[in-house]
Amino acid sequence: MSSPNQAARNYSIVTTAYFLFTLTDGAIRMLVLLHFYRLGYTPFTLASLFLLYETAGIFTNAIGGWLAVRFGIPRMLACGLGLQTAGLLMLSALDPNWSAAASVVWVVAAQGLAGIAKDLTKTASKSAIKATAQEGNAQLFRWVAWFTGSKNATKGVGFFAGGALLQGVGFAPALWLMAGMLALVFLMVWTALPRALGKAKASRSMRELFAKSPAVNLMAAARIFLFGARDVWFVVGLPVFLYANGWTFMQVAGFLAVWTIGYGAVQAAAPALVSRSLDGLSSEVPAARLWGAALAMIPLALALVIGGLDLPRPDLILVVGLCLFGAVFAVISSLHSYLIMAYAGSEKAAEDVGFYYAANAAGRLLGIVLSGLLASAGGIVACLWGSAAMLALCWGFTSLLPAKPSDRPERAA
Repeated sequence: MSSPNQAARNYSIVTTAYFLFTLTDGAIRMLVLLHFYRLGYTPFTLASLFLLYETAGIFTNAIGGWLAVRFGIPRMLACGLGLQTAGLLMLSALDPNWSAAASVVWVVAAQGLAGIAKDLTKTASKSAIKATAQEGNAQLFRWVAWFTGSKNATKGVGFFAGGALLQGVGFAPALWLMAGMLALVFLMVWTALPRALGKAKASRSMRELFAKSPAVNLMAAARIFLFGARDVWFVVGLPVFLYANGWTFMQVAGFLAVWTIGYGAVQAAAPALVSRSLDGLSSEVPAARLWGAALAMIPLALALVIGGLDLPRPDLILVVGLCLFGAVFAVISSLHSYLIMAYAGSEKAAEDVGFYYAANAAGRLLGIVLSGLLASAGGIVACLWGSAAMLALCWGFTSLLPAKPSDRPERAA
């Protein structure tokens, strides 16, 4: 076992690498969304640009945890950074003279690379927290909350950076700048982290790999609908609605950036907002149920108000409501991110985490598809109804989670 100082050093390196990676991930999303919306693409076509990104994430997370256990976390982190650099360079090669169909295929393929990169990096980074935390559940919750919250704040900065770079230097030069930054991060990870971090005896069969405890399965099911409920309005419906109501690219990107930064800040503070227990479950699980129920009420109320009243500035009502949504979502998301670590077996934590974030990617994919369909069919109100329905399902699975320490698995090596 490494010393506390070494563990803290490894944690710092991993989080720095992941934050810089996340900056580019947020910027790519905004660059692609705004660039192609400006070219006249429909909401459903915009959503389709991200389908392979999320589909790739489902399989990458599932196998990425196994790879991290088999080859070590640093190698998987380096692979993710390398693939993201390749995806950025591929996007920069997009030719404006290509047909619309060829452009969509090229962007979807590049986004597929980015999706693999994101989830290799995320699974490796979050598994590193379990591998380096040495002071029990209190430290684990703090590290998970700070890591997740700071990461999302960084992604918010990435949204703003994407809009600013698109307006300031253009599509291709922005991608070149980010690729150069990630190449430097790759070198830092490759030279500074111990190769054996996170290595263990990996599962020997697909059946063993996917044989999860009931608690991990319930967490995965809840995660699908939790993040689907966010992305059903966040990915396409909200940016298009704001732009259609007179907002500029920079205003749209700026709001999404501020929303995500604020969301990340609340996530980081979540341990101070939740009653804690010595066993790590008996207070935290009921808190997840309570915050989940409160979250489901917000899009429901927004859908009723915006859809049922003739408001002069529905965009402002939506912005206020979604700021409240972001604060509550941040707490429940942080709780879920902690609980999967608490339920994960210690020897093969990366495999359990990978399985869980495969569910996360499936939820995002569901949200993206529904965002395009619902935004095209009924605008932002339809997206909000979809969000409320998925949050009700998320609460249902969360209500079934065990709240006793004896239900926490310890998978054999």
